Amino acid sequence: MASNEALRTQSRRRRWFLEVSWKYVIAVVVVIYSAFPLVYVLSASLATSGTLTGSTSLFRSFGTDNFAALDATKFWTWAGNSLVVGVATAFGSVLMGAAAAYAFSRYRFTGRRTSLTGLLIIQMFPQMLAFVAIFLLLLALGNVVPVLGLNSQLALIAVYLGGALGTNTFLMYGFFNSIPRELDEAAKIDGATHSQIYWTIILRLVTPILAVVGLLSFISTFGEFILARVILTSESRWTLAVGMYGWVSDQLNANWGLFAAGAVLASLPILALFLFLQKYIVGGLTAGSVKG
Repeated sequence: MASNEALRTQSRRRRWFLEVSWKYVIAVVVVIYSAFPLVYVLSASLATSGTLTGSTSLFRSFGTDNFAALDATKFWTWAGNSLVVGVATAFGSVLMGAAAAYAFSRYRFTGRRTSLTGLLIIQMFPQMLAFVAIFLLLLALGNVVPVLGLNSQLALIAVYLGGALGTNTFLMYGFFNSIPRELDEAAKIDGATHSQIYWTIILRLVTPILAVVGLLSFISTFGEFILARVILTSESRWTLAVGMYGWVSDQLNANWGLFAAGAVLASLPILALFLFLQKYIVGGLTAGSVKG
């Protein structure tokens, strides 16, 4: 009897080793691979040398000189610009995407399938592929409406919103389809209008996907470089990605310590927003795939 129990225990251990143990090894490798760049940037931000050349060990020296030196730059102006652009884009993406997804989910109209297919095709192409056309468009538009021309943060926000509409609409569309239509019908029987149903019932039920879309929009625009560099020409209007690039673009005078310190501080708003919205992220990304 004891021999049989020992054999079963040995069999379970062998099965665990063959089926489960290798997953832990891969997980450890992935964690180390992902965490090392973050630890290296933190080490570079605290280094007193201000350069990455010859850095063979982490945290060789400690100091806050790089962080203090940020006050002598336009880092905080760029950070404010990035926050304004990121928050405005996230807010606009949520409103526009939710309105479009609600219309496609709840209404049946001519051209509905064609529009959905068009959005699907358009989102296959990255927005940065059209930066030449966007530049020429804003250059001409600025002659008529200067606030929507080059070197305008409002123009940059408008470009971001246009590029995010297709992806966000499809992301929200599946989630809206998971909300029973019976709720709309019951609200109509009680005398609620379409506006009241949308703002007071539907949007409250789809809060997880709204949070996910807002978070993804903020992250993507907060660190975007190409379009911001093309549209924003004045240093006082630059975003963080554009401004900090200037610190390391010169190979003979690259201040990597200052760049690393700025990168550490720039990650804090995204980290705070992610922690604040983390309870919605899993539900927002998975619930919409249950019902199409």
